Amino acid sequence: MVEANEAFESWYRRAHPRLIAALVSFCGNVEIAADAADEACMRAMVRWDRVSGMDSPDGWVYRVAVNHAKRRMRRARMERLLLAKHRRADSLPAPAAETWDAVGRLPLRQRTAVVLRYVVDMPESEIAVVMGVTRGTVASTLSDARKHLGRNLLDESEETRNG
Repeated sequence: MVEANEAFESWYRRAHPRLIAALVSFCGNVEIAADAADEACMRAMVRWDRVSGMDSPDGWVYRVAVNHAKRRMRRARMERLLLAKHRRADSLPAPAAETWDAVGRLPLRQRTAVVLRYVVDMPESEIAVVMGVTRGTVASTLSDARKHLGRNLLDESEETRNG
């Protein structure tokens, strides 16, 4: 039991900060992100014997956290819409702020895939597990997201020049 507790604690110290960072990027709300991360980690701790033996414990935890965050976001839709008006990336230098603003405007599925790929650095196979889709769907979703981002950032750049 002591070894399992130490293994969980070691995993938790490594995974928890990255999980929160990914969830903040995913949902744009620190409170929801922290709550979802804590809920997912608590569930992992309770089931650590089973979770630690999975091919991807991180993938399982990310999936639980993302699902929890989605539920919170649905229940707090009005709050999320109000918070979305506030730019979470104001402190980032350009073009990072512009890029993450554009990511925030992507459809939820594309935004989820982009965050898991480029913030969490998950391979497509793990993203597929987290999102509950095939690896091919992840590849297609990321491709669509990159096209949207390219068009949106190009449009913004042209507006700035012509401004």
